[in-house]
Amino acid sequence: MSENGQTGSQTAQTDREPRDSTHAHLAGEVIGRHQHGYHQLLYVSSGVLAVQTGEASWVASNARAMWIPAGTWHQHRVHGHSSVHTLGFPVHDVLLDSGTPTVVAADALVRELIIACSEPSLPAPEANRLRAVLRDRLRRALIEPLALPTPGNPLLRQACALVTDDLQHPRSAVWLAQRIGVSERTLARLFRTELGMTYPQWRTHVRVFHAMVLLAEGANVSEAGRRCGWATTSAFIDTFSRTMGQTPGTYRSESGA
Repeated sequence: MSENGQTGSQTAQTDREPRDSTHAHLAGEVIGRHQHGYHQLLYVSSGVLAVQTGEASWVASNARAMWIPAGTWHQHRVHGHSSVHTLGFPVHDVLLDSGTPTVVAADALVRELIIACSEPSLPAPEANRLRAVLRDRLRRALIEPLALPTPGNPLLRQACALVTDDLQHPRSAVWLAQRIGVSERTLARLFRTELGMTYPQWRTHVRVFHAMVLLAEGANVSEAGRRCGWATTSAFIDTFSRTMGQTPGTYRSESGA
C-alpha cells in the first residue's frame, strides 16, 4: 500500500496538507503515479526506491535523500524491503532551491534528523527545532548528479531500451545506430541534444543505476557488475566508486541488503 492508499498503476492526487510519515514497503511493490500539493523530502533508511517522473528516473537510498517539488507527478518502484521516511513542506517553504526533483547526499546526521522528524507522535516544538538543524545541514549537502533522463525522441527511446534490456552485453554506438536505422553521427547528436550527454556517458549512468538496484535487492558485488556488463569486478568497483563516491560493497551494506 502506498502512502496515499494507492497501489499498482492507479493514478491519484494526494492530500494538499503537508504531512510526515514512516512506512514500510515490500520488494517489487509499485506506488502508482501521483502528486502532492506540497513539497516532499523522501529518504529510504533501508532498501531502495526508484523514483520516476515523465522526465527522468532517480534512485533514493540510505546514502541519499530526494526532494520532490509540489505538483510533480511521480511514481515509485521498491527494490528490497524498504523503510521510507517522508517529510512534507508547504509550497511557500522551499527547503531546496530547485524546481525539479533533486537527490542530495545524506550524511549520518541528515539521516537521523529525517528519521526523527518523520516520527508520527513527535511534538511540534521538537519537530521545529529538528527541522531547523536539518535545513542548515541540507544547505551544505552535495547534489548527487546521477539521474537518467527520459528520452522524448522515439528513435532514442528505442535505442535506450535496446541497451537497458540487455546490459550484460556491451553495445557499441555503431551496433546501436545500425539497429535503429540511423547513422552513428545522428545517434550521437540525439544523445547530446535529448539527454545532454554522450552515449558512453549515458551507458555508464544506466549501468550504475541498475547496479544500485541489484545491490539493494541482495546481489553481491561480482554478480551486480557482471549483470550490468562489466568484464571484471575490479572495473565495476572502480567505475561505481568514481560515480557514486563509495564502493559498491559499502553501498550494498548501507542499503540493508
